[in-house]
Amino acid sequence: MPHTGSSHIKAYLSLHFIIFIWGFTAVLGALIHLDYLSLTWYRMGLASLILLSYMGGSPKERNLLKYWSWRNQLRYLTGGIIIALHWLAFFYAIKVSNVSITLVTLSSGAFFTSLLEPLFFKRKIFIHEILLGISILAGFFILLKIEKVDFTGVYFALAAAFLSGLFSVINGIFVQNQSGVQLSFFQLLYGFLFLSLVLFFMRDLKQIQTPGINDWIYLFILASICTAYAFTRSITLMKYLSPYTVMLSINLEPVYGIVLAVLLLGDNEKMTRNFYLGSFIILIIIVLNTIVKHKKEKNTDKLLNS
Repeated sequence: MPHTGSSHIKAYLSLHFIIFIWGFTAVLGALIHLDYLSLTWYRMGLASLILLSYMGGSPKERNLLKYWSWRNQLRYLTGGIIIALHWLAFFYAIKVSNVSITLVTLSSGAFFTSLLEPLFFKRKIFIHEILLGISILAGFFILLKIEKVDFTGVYFALAAAFLSGLFSVINGIFVQNQSGVQLSFFQLLYGFLFLSLVLFFMRDLKQIQTPGINDWIYLFILASICTAYAFTRSITLMKYLSPYTVMLSINLEPVYGIVLAVLLLGDNEKMTRNFYLGSFIILIIIVLNTIVKHKKEKNTDKLLNS
């Protein structure tokens, strides 16, 4: 349940720091000279090792069997495969388009979450939300058509957005009464093993690209700060902040990411004024939709409890 007072403020500030880190993740994906499959494989493998090392030195997290059950392992496996597929689609979109286009399209994850939540929590789906979501997606395609971009990246960014929404919803269920660190470790580990099997059967592990010196530095930052820390912390924060607060705040990820991309990647990320104006309008619509949805749910709860 969401907390109040100083713990709530601390959790909220921590959330925004993590969202800033996620924005930087996209920039790292563009800087690392590896294909999307190799990049995701290294990211999940290194992050798993980092979390395992952390748990080994933490008496609180050392007992890996504390939450053991076949049901939990199935949950870890499911989450691991979903996040692996999300990162594959995310990094592929960056490689074939750019950070700005990928992050703006990824903001549609809030719409997918609003559709998935009722299915998992057995809530009513409102027609106006579906129509609004379709309008937002249409806005993306019109905006990007004006920019004359390669829509391959857009399609994969949309897939990443859907998987992100799915992962957020199911992890909101999984994290209750569990260690966020252990949940993250097992999901990352199973995601890494899943990708290893894919590589083994599809193109042989020997064909994994070898990172250069700069790539190793970026990979370590990606695996430690942007994955092991941010991934674990974001899951833990679900115990302290409402899904509404988290979903509303995550809409700022494209803003942080696009600013960082323009500053660090230069001309490759500079888009037209219409792109930024259109993106801002779409983000405002997504935020307003989230606020309206939250108010309607609060009013419904009041009627049910009165």
